[in-house]
Amino acid sequence: FNGNIVYQAMASALREGYATASTDGGHEGGSASFALGHREKMIDFAYRGIHDTAIQAKALIAAYYGRSPKYSYWNGCSTGGRQGLKEAQRFPDDFDGIVAGAPANYETHLHAWTVWVGMAGMKDDHNILPASVMPVINKAVIAACDAKDGVKDGLLNDPRKCAFDPGTLLCKGSETTDCLTADQVAAVRKVYAPLKTKSGQLIFPSFEPGSELGWPILVSGKAPADLGQDTFRYLTYADPS
Repeated sequence: FNGNIVYQAMASALREGYATASTDGGHEGGSASFALGHREKMIDFAYRGIHDTAIQAKALIAAYYGRSPKYSYWNGCSTGGRQGLKEAQRFPDDFDGIVAGAPANYETHLHAWTVWVGMAGMKDDHNILPASVMPVINKAVIAACDAKDGVKDGLLNDPRKCAFDPGTLLCKGSETTDCLTADQVAAVRKVYAPLKTKSGQLIFPSFEPGSELGWPILVSGKAPADLGQDTFRYLTYADPS
């Protein structure tokens, strides 16, 4: 939900010889609270702000240079990636090429999963998967699966081929910083598992083995990340509680 003008990216594009524009999607700040009671702002964030930016940028270019741009490109990451995909769906003539990095695609499903993995790390209102345990899990994953691609280099070429069992880290006696409790093992298994409905329908796939160092932003908080909760509080139900 990060609404801001990305001047660094604009400067980078200028150095490469492009005319460039950036948009905050119609709001400022990193919360979805901007959408509460403001459906038009939600539409701007979803797709209209990007489309209007493309139209106005091309008009400015035509006025200044006396001709329209030969090629136009969108470059965005996360929400910017999602917005790039939305452009391709709704306004395929806006851009000749779209770089949609790490797109936050199918947002309601993605953020249902975001809440799910946040809940997976919780027990009795306490987080049992602090950031400090992630390197322990990652080290065990790499040790178990690194060589499966034929090269021992600290990387997993295809994480889907890594059948890592978190149970191998279960503490055998007293708890130490190099092992997991039974509750932690169960929590890690939940984090690896795809989120499904009660009938077994896939909602969203989950983290693959090798991704553990990136878990803390979603898994290690005192509650599920606002990133996920905001989609339901402000966009889905329009109810902050």
